[in-house]
Amino acid sequence: MIVVTGATGNVGRPLTQALAEAGQQVIAVSRHAAAVPDGVRHVTADLGDPAGLEPVLAGAKALFLLLSGDLHAAGAGPADIIDQAAAGGVRRVVLLSTQGVATRPFGPTRIAMRAVEDALRESGLDWSILRPGGFASNALWWAESIRARRVVAAPFGDVGVPIIDPADIAETAAACLLDDRHTGGVYELTGPAVITPRRQAEAIAAALGSPVRFHDLTRDEAKAAMAQNMPTELAEDTLDILGSPSPAELRVSPDVQRVLGRAPRTFADWAARNIAAFR
Repeated sequence: MIVVTGATGNVGRPLTQALAEAGQQVIAVSRHAAAVPDGVRHVTADLGDPAGLEPVLAGAKALFLLLSGDLHAAGAGPADIIDQAAAGGVRRVVLLSTQGVATRPFGPTRIAMRAVEDALRESGLDWSILRPGGFASNALWWAESIRARRVVAAPFGDVGVPIIDPADIAETAAACLLDDRHTGGVYELTGPAVITPRRQAEAIAAALGSPVRFHDLTRDEAKAAMAQNMPTELAEDTLDILGSPSPAELRVSPDVQRVLGRAPRTFADWAARNIAAFR
């Protein structure tokens, strides 16, 4: 049995599907009720309460740990989930971390995630750590404005990073959950090339077959919009990366190719598969 947390999100959903198609027994965990693939058991649970995961983890052989906003919740103890997994007999944990642990290690959210990584390393369990950069699916923030006005509004229109397709993260996670060769691996996950927000808008327009106008936001405008959906501190960190990526954040990593034996998908691939969200 493999437990997948965050199972209804951009990474968890394709991961759950991939594991089910591989013939694995899967428990999909999310905060709210959701549809899951045939043969997959769904459990509603709050990762902010690790004790509540005890019946889910009991008897499982592996865990995909995606903390998302739970990492930043008041009183959260994400490392406790690793202890709970070990107590329940889990043997392998694949942790979805973040590239910023290495590229910007001194921000509070990165320090917190590093502590979770360290707890996993010291747990005695088999482990793999995935450190993706920016997600292609962040473009879904633009879906409403594209549908209504055919406009993308974003800051730093001509500053790019090599964003990753969440489907590639999911496939890499599946490989790490199923293949002992990835035990102890720390994988930085990026797309195949640097792409700017303006070029992303052009890729969406091409998939739509309809022009999409790009509107540059100021940093303050972008921060105000982002702060509606994430902690202000995290919005500031994200804008720092988007506006002034470091050489490490501009680097195209070979790790997707190394794990999956193929190049990572392009943003245009992601846009074509998800174009219904923008129509």
